[in-house]
Amino acid sequence: MSFEAVVEQAEAKRLLGAALADEPAHAYLFHGPAGVGKRLAARAFAAALLGDDERVWRSAHPDLYVLEPLGDQIRIDEVRELRRDLHMRPFEADRRVYLIFGAHLLNAEAADALLKDLEEPPPYAVVVLVADELGPLPETIRSRCQLVPFRRLSERAVRAEVDRRAPGLSPEEATAVARVAAGRLDRVERLLDDDAARRRLELLSVARAVYLGPDFQPAAAAQTVLALASERAVEARARAEETIAGRELPDREAEQYVKRAERGAERDEILLALEELGAWYRDLVVVAAGAERAVVHYDRLAQLAEDAPDRGAGAEQAAEAVRDTWRSFEEFNVSPPLALEALFVRLQQALAAPA
Repeated sequence: MSFEAVVEQAEAKRLLGAALADEPAHAYLFHGPAGVGKRLAARAFAAALLGDDERVWRSAHPDLYVLEPLGDQIRIDEVRELRRDLHMRPFEADRRVYLIFGAHLLNAEAADALLKDLEEPPPYAVVVLVADELGPLPETIRSRCQLVPFRRLSERAVRAEVDRRAPGLSPEEATAVARVAAGRLDRVERLLDDDAARRRLELLSVARAVYLGPDFQPAAAAQTVLALASERAVEARARAEETIAGRELPDREAEQYVKRAERGAERDEILLALEELGAWYRDLVVVAAGAERAVVHYDRLAQLAEDAPDRGAGAEQAAEAVRDTWRSFEEFNVSPPLALEALFVRLQQALAAPA
């Protein structure tokens, strides 16, 4: 295992390479969107620190400790167990490495408990927190870690993954998938799935119905988006149940794991739907300006060309409304039905008549 397996992320690789060349810090915080290589980089870093790729990849090295959230939070009991292990000296290597995946899910008590060891860590320990978001983590945690940023990947890198997974796609379809994935490799597999392709068609039908459907109903549109997200949640539940089937977990922990998978999939599907809606209205602006090659929905150029004339100002307002709603979902615990219905009301107002 090496950092070459991590796509792009030059800044993260530079920081980690410097750490390996010198003396590593006691704690690192890998942060950035899901699906951009943080987990792979964390494993590669641990393998380099412990000198054993194969056992690190299998989580079988005696000096590697991996904490994965089982519920919708990382709770204090899980951190207490890690802390007990933290004060055991290395078995084989010169150090012990602790990977905490989903660190943004640390609850307040767990974060406080972990902070004590981040303030005065054993000299042989290296703790690596991997978080999709920095916001939920207390400043006291962030300030005691070396931050390692991860960015969304380039369209070129994502397109290479699309071509590898689905060589039969037309160039237009492959370009559209790469652009809709928005720099995240975890979305590529979903977008190439037959059910995901059907959901995308339904979503784009809703996007167009806002301004083409004479009887458009915001509440019905919101329910369509929620129903599509619920489908993803059901799929995620089935996968989660399969994952834990062979593990001896207490019933409570097993149910927490499944519920977290459901909620996470539903939330991510809503965010993806909002990104795609916003991209559709941005595409209307782009096509109206004559910059067709820059559109996200490259496989729908004919529809965009048909819809774009005289909708520039309204489409700009619509795209901004979607961005506002996306930020609300990303930053606050908003009610999906209410937020989505309010969004479709704003979209209908913005796009009610050619502008």
